[in-house]
Amino acid sequence: GSVVSQSMRKFSCVNLSTQQLNIQSLVSYEKQHAPVKAVMFITKRGIKICVSPDKKWVQAAIRKIDQKRTTKGK
Repeated sequence: GSVVSQSMRKFSCVNLSTQQLNIQSLVSYEKQHAPVKAVMFITKRGIKICVSPDKKWVQAAIRKIDQKRTTKGK
């Protein structure tokens, strides 16, 4: 049997992007607490971008994604 390293199992944020993303192109997010506190946004193209959770636009984007999720479910 082959040994799969733990790091390959899940993408984790190490470097955080400082640029603001287009909220319209974001479809999902994941919160991360280690190795750094971050929010990983996933775009329509499947690109994962890590950003600081402290930024105002990040909070707005999370709210927007949550709203989309709840309206889709109804």
